[in-house]
Amino acid sequence: MVTRRLFLSSLGLGAAGVATTAAGQTQRLPVIGVDLRGSIDAAAHGIRPGAGDRKSKAFAKLLREAAAKNTPVFLPPGDYVISNITLPDNTRITGVPGATRIVYGGDGHLFAADGVGRIELANLVLDGANRWLDDTVQGLVHLSNAATVTIENCEIRGSSKTAVYLERSGGRIERNRLSGAGDHAFHAVESHDLSVTGNQVFDCGNGGILIHRWQKGRDGTIVSGNRIARISATRGGTGQYGNGINVFRADDVMISGNHISGCAFSAIRSNAGSNVQIGGNTCLDSGETAIYSEFGFEGAVVTGNLVDGAANGIAVVNFNEGGRLASITGNVVRNLRLEGPYVHDGAGFGFGIAVEADTAVSGNTVENAARWGLMLGWGAYMRGLVVSGNLVRKSPVGCGVTVVEQAGSALISGNVFEETPEAAIAGFRWNERVTGDLAKDGSPQGHLTIERNRTG
Repeated sequence: MVTRRLFLSSLGLGAAGVATTAAGQTQRLPVIGVDLRGSIDAAAHGIRPGAGDRKSKAFAKLLREAAAKNTPVFLPPGDYVISNITLPDNTRITGVPGATRIVYGGDGHLFAADGVGRIELANLVLDGANRWLDDTVQGLVHLSNAATVTIENCEIRGSSKTAVYLERSGGRIERNRLSGAGDHAFHAVESHDLSVTGNQVFDCGNGGILIHRWQKGRDGTIVSGNRIARISATRGGTGQYGNGINVFRADDVMISGNHISGCAFSAIRSNAGSNVQIGGNTCLDSGETAIYSEFGFEGAVVTGNLVDGAANGIAVVNFNEGGRLASITGNVVRNLRLEGPYVHDGAGFGFGIAVEADTAVSGNTVENAARWGLMLGWGAYMRGLVVSGNLVRKSPVGCGVTVVEQAGSALISGNVFEETPEAAIAGFRWNERVTGDLAKDGSPQGHLTIERNRTG
């Protein structure tokens, strides 16, 4: 009989295992090890660390065989130098966290797949070594039309383009470290049922987490609990690059509980994303507007965020392009400066919270805005604003509101303005101040209702 002690000792030795029969004879037991966990040990198939890029074909063959059996492939610790691997449907690769390193050999691409049902990568280090990637891929990991992608507990670094690129795919990107990408850490286009949670993203050239669509439409991605830091904008521009989290044309996206610092432009930027929810995020040291909802959106909820250090705090704007319908509540915005990453040809920088159309702004605290604490409308572009119960401190002007002809209505009620030496509330024609302090003198403009505000 096979004793439990002998069985366990055979695991420790990595041998076939020997058991003694009642007749005193010996028999060879099946190979144990990682196969016991239902996976194929790559080393048993000649895929060993340190063998150079010569093993790419053998590695690809092993993946095909394992996928056909719905069996994971286990890679023991060590460096595996490979290139041009097309991942088959049902690919499952796992390793030892921090110790199993797949290094891109530099001959075209590392991992790519198209039209697959399931891809799973876990407990791996994928190192692009900053080597050239050809024009057929956008990322070190490039997956298209993948029904379910799971990438978890991996470290993906040194991509000359994007670390992970998904197109028309869904799944979970969870608990990874994505760093040192020449472009973006994670770029998803036309997603479905996608969650990006608990990742660390840092030191990337042009963006952190991007949720985009080719055509505006429902997306529904959840981006939560990520830590994002030091995102540059090596391609320049005025906000296309350099954002921690960037939504473009993707509707129904939820962005919550992220910690974002040191982005060249915005911590969170949603462009033409309707029904976006941005809540409970910490946004530190942003180069331009910390939280932005802009251009062609309907529906934005911005609540419970903390902004400390930016050129502008929160902007929900571009009514001229159809940007409207929002609720801005319970945010703390502080330490806004006049300087931004480019010369602004419009309102400029130094605003705490800026809104334009069909929006309620309540229960927010703004402190140390270099120009205006609250900015209501821009030129003729203002409609249906309710601004109540906010606290603005230590700003030259507490609230700047447009008084240009054709501007729509605004109710400014029950706010507290403290240490606003130039005015608590003042009317502007674009950047030119044209009224006294409306909080004290009242408003002759019929489109404004200003009442019960306290100044000090």
